[in-house]
Amino acid sequence: MSQDQPIDLVPYSGEFAETRAAQKAESARKSAIAARTVAAHAYDAADCESLLAMLGLDAQAGKHAKGFDSR
Repeated sequence: MSQDQPIDLVPYSGEFAETRAAQKAESARKSAIAARTVAAHAYDAADCESLLAMLGLDAQAGKHAKGFDSR
């Protein structure tokens, strides 16, 4: 017979947490660059909005892209 044990809702700690945080930051960076790239290739604002929605990207994320040259 199994015993019900409470689930600890404690934040991750240690190396796993650092790795997860780094992965989330990298994912956000890549999404921001992708959003900027889509915006640079869109015909107009409506096209950009449509493309970003299709790709599941956030237009606001593109404003946070660092080190991205849109030339």
